[in-house]
Amino acid sequence: MFGEKHDLLHEFPEHRELIHQLKMNNSHFARLFDDYDDIEHEVHRIEQGVETTSDEYLELQKKKRLHLKDELLAIIKASKRVER
Repeated sequence: MFGEKHDLLHEFPEHRELIHQLKMNNSHFARLFDDYDDIEHEVHRIEQGVETTSDEYLELQKKKRLHLKDELLAIIKASKRVER
């Protein structure tokens, strides 16, 4: 949905505790999380009209956000397998 929040805690509320643990204990996850968060906030500001940019730039940022989300989810899923 246009202008909808896509931060990881909204996207994956069932993994809230694990996301927190990974942010605290996995520097790679923490860096990817911060990158994702930065892009998410930028995209949200653009969609809300706070910032203006080209459609091409917005689409590029959305693709980056999706790629980071996929990477983060892969780490979350791998961590869940290790926990068992």
